[in-house]
Amino acid sequence: PHRFMGINERGQVAVIRTEGNPDGHIILRGGKATNYDSVNIAVAEQKIASAGVNNALVVDCSHGNSQKDYTRQPLVARDVANQIAEGNRSIIGIMLESHLHEGNQPSTLPKQEMKYGVSITDACICWETTEDLLRELAERTGPALKARIQDSP
Repeated sequence: PHRFMGINERGQVAVIRTEGNPDGHIILRGGKATNYDSVNIAVAEQKIASAGVNNALVVDCSHGNSQKDYTRQPLVARDVANQIAEGNRSIIGIMLESHLHEGNQPSTLPKQEMKYGVSITDACICWETTEDLLRELAERTGPALKARIQDSP
């Protein structure tokens, strides 16, 4: 059971009780160190099992897992795809920082100096890199993901 402060059906502040979302997932985004490799994935799976919650992981290919270097995102994504292709069933997705053009720019630039399609927050890989990477990942993980569907009840 889960409890949180919220607004009830009469518009009053109340403690709301729910059974929670059985389809939740954990996002591994790294920190001081990366946590997308198979060893860290196995540690996360063990913790999930001991907590008795849904065994579902999403790997953030940016942030700490890319060591804050947006150009490393494809490397992280390929490692995760290889884990899925080799039989990992707990990884259900990845997150990428992607935009029309690579890199980023400060939001404080005068509007006329801003480049169209360049992020004003986190640095991103460009659309062409994203498209090529997603096609590569689909090809690499396709058979394993089809097997997941066929094996599910």
